[in-house]
Amino acid sequence: MNRMPDWRIGLAIALCSFPRSASAGSTEVQPSMGAPLNGLSAAQLDRFEVGKALYITPVGMEEGLGPIMNKSNCGSCHANPLGGWGAISVTRFGMEKKGVFMLYPGETQSLAQGLSISGFCAETVPADATIVRTRLTNSSMAFGLVEAIPDAQIAANADADDVNGDGISGRVHWVAALEDPAGSPLRAGRFGWKAQVATVLTFSADAARNEMGFTNRFVPEDNAPNGDTARLAVCDDVADPEDVVDADGLGFIDRVTDFQRFLAPPPQTPRSGMAGEAIFNQVGCAQCHVAQFSTSTSASLEDAIRGKTIRPYSDFLLHDMGLLADGISDGAASELEMRTPVLWGVRRRDPLLHNGAASGGAFTSRVLSAVALHGPFGEAAASAAAVEALSPAQQAQLVSFLGSLGRREFDFDGDEHVNLADFFALRTCLAQGSTNPNDDCAVGDIDQNGVVNATDVDLFVVAFDGDAEDCNNNGFADLRDIALGTSQDSNNDGIPDECTNCPADIDDDGGVGGSDLTLVLAGWGSPGIGDVNGDGSTNGIDLAAVLAAWGPCQ
Repeated sequence: MNRMPDWRIGLAIALCSFPRSASAGSTEVQPSMGAPLNGLSAAQLDRFEVGKALYITPVGMEEGLGPIMNKSNCGSCHANPLGGWGAISVTRFGMEKKGVFMLYPGETQSLAQGLSISGFCAETVPADATIVRTRLTNSSMAFGLVEAIPDAQIAANADADDVNGDGISGRVHWVAALEDPAGSPLRAGRFGWKAQVATVLTFSADAARNEMGFTNRFVPEDNAPNGDTARLAVCDDVADPEDVVDADGLGFIDRVTDFQRFLAPPPQTPRSGMAGEAIFNQVGCAQCHVAQFSTSTSASLEDAIRGKTIRPYSDFLLHDMGLLADGISDGAASELEMRTPVLWGVRRRDPLLHNGAASGGAFTSRVLSAVALHGPFGEAAASAAAVEALSPAQQAQLVSFLGSLGRREFDFDGDEHVNLADFFALRTCLAQGSTNPNDDCAVGDIDQNGVVNATDVDLFVVAFDGDAEDCNNNGFADLRDIALGTSQDSNNDGIPDECTNCPADIDDDGGVGGSDLTLVLAGWGSPGIGDVNGDGSTNGIDLAAVLAAWGPCQ
């Protein structure tokens, strides 16, 4: 059996790093987007690590890249964050006759490969193709959790004939998994814009061949440029299947499957209770964007995946999208049908929609544009009209709720980082007292008990992007000491005053000089940044401290 080259595994281990999450009391910090699931074992985290690195490592031509492909690695497309959505689109093409989509003569698929190993081997979109469409990269977030949703749960939301008369007629796309033996029962599709894939391993194998020209044990033959098998014979000089195994008997598709299966779901902050979600339900969005599922309790699943409640905001069903559809059929999915996309993580998506039609500008404008494009004529037309009829205040609440889908806990300023700026906001909320899910301070009320308190401070230390230092060696993080008043931080640098080697260096420029003296004089008689000894008043004692320490800090 062929072996994956050792340098690829070595590179995988060397390149990869990932944030760890932890728990405090009964509340766990939600992992940030791109992080691994909470609760993975050390061995599973190692598998995530190797898979993550291979996800971004280009496949070389000598390993079997091409001869036609769209990218050389998974991460080029799934980039926001790694494993998430992308702004890169692929092209689909074919022929239309009386509303029916057909593959272009000689082609075996609708996907066009835009890159090649040489001009001779290149594929082109035929000038007379009557259907040419673009599709954006979908997310691979929390694929293991989505895969673990029992088929019966997805089927329970189906109403193919609109029996209840609500205008929504979603149906399951029943598909075969590549890894299943012939004759196995079909599974409920859940991945891809047409719900054409049911398992993560099938997704990895299909994408490896179709997006990178990297054949594997499930899809062992390369695509021929425009169906020209003679050109393929000249261009493909690497023996198929090209995906070889490593020392553990695992190939590339197995490794990237590990990464995608163990990716955590995007956080939702606050986790519940926002007024905008009630509006989301009221206007009918939740009829397709179903909030919640439970994963299987099968003993074959990992602890981090088994029996979990997840909130993807999708029913994973096919729906008639009217004018928003792409006119391309795929398996049992018709020209007018598209799968309901998940909304978790929508906060970070730009563009929106399968064709990127809602792009750029502020999040609010993208969201409202995407909703408007759901009508007319499709199943979502009534919801689109209902959103348009909302008052500006209600629309703002709806958008605020959607903005919670992918927001990190404690990310008060919404910059995707949890840093000192957020710490200062946390201190403000700590002093404020009560809060509710619609307040700005709800981003810091992680246990949702209506108040930002010491429990939330402890969780902030877990979520903080920097190191949780304990410079005074009292067994608690310095940020906790400062937030709860155990330590003072007169210059707001996140370091307790008792820990600095140069307390008179008020401006933190590495020395005590004229600017520090100016700060003392400017604050004379009052507490503040010039209060070097932290006694609540800036006075002669502080002036003396500055003069005594004059010069470079030692």
